[in-house]
Amino acid sequence: MFEKIRVISLDIDHVSFRQSLEQVMQWALNRTPAYVCFANVHMTIEAHEDAGFRQNVNHANLVLADGKPLAVAGKLLYGKKQERIAGMDFMPAVLEKASQHKAKVFLYGSTRQVLDALEQKIRTDYPGVMLAGAISPPFRTLPSEELADHINLINNSGANLVLVSLGCPKQEKWMSANSHRINAVLLGVGGAFAVTAGLQKRSPVWMQKAGLEWLHRLMQEPKRLFKRYFVTNTRFIFLLTKEIIKRRFA
Repeated sequence: MFEKIRVISLDIDHVSFRQSLEQVMQWALNRTPAYVCFANVHMTIEAHEDAGFRQNVNHANLVLADGKPLAVAGKLLYGKKQERIAGMDFMPAVLEKASQHKAKVFLYGSTRQVLDALEQKIRTDYPGVMLAGAISPPFRTLPSEELADHINLINNSGANLVLVSLGCPKQEKWMSANSHRINAVLLGVGGAFAVTAGLQKRSPVWMQKAGLEWLHRLMQEPKRLFKRYFVTNTRFIFLLTKEIIKRRFA
């Protein structure tokens, strides 16, 4: 459908924000089973080290360059300019489109507190959206019967879009395993729930443009994120440099 560009371990769709939004809405209005991954550095390294997870992401109907480093990597590796398509930006954009089309949106993941705040935000800012339902699943592994109940609830709601916030890599694995059973587009937007709901602040625009959004998150949650960012960012730079050198001397 769209050209793919390989960045270390992931096949990123070479597509604009507008094109990806239009494609998602086309699937949504037709209730076509599909899922979309928003790839960042963390996801890239997870996929590099886990072949199963790499398949989960690369088999998605769309893999979008959420992180600025992935967008820049496309230019460095292939000389192709790639627009950043962040889940934080995509979620309000797709809600606006859903509002225009009076589409049904189902929320899956996060906590009940976040879901309540997000539902209120959607009712206020996107009045045309029809909230089809919301589930805050337990953190434990769901037995097949409980998972089937969730899927039946989503399908019976008539949802066009399912916004998924289970965190990486859990949400990508969940979408990969269940997309074919759900008559809707699944969007793995993770932390965009809390930000869109107004419960967390996003980084300043200048940090987003400079590719430093990760630093803003690190300052917010240093204990939880320091090891992840230190390890994954260092690993990403090493692997990308290695790939650039390999292509230059090929």
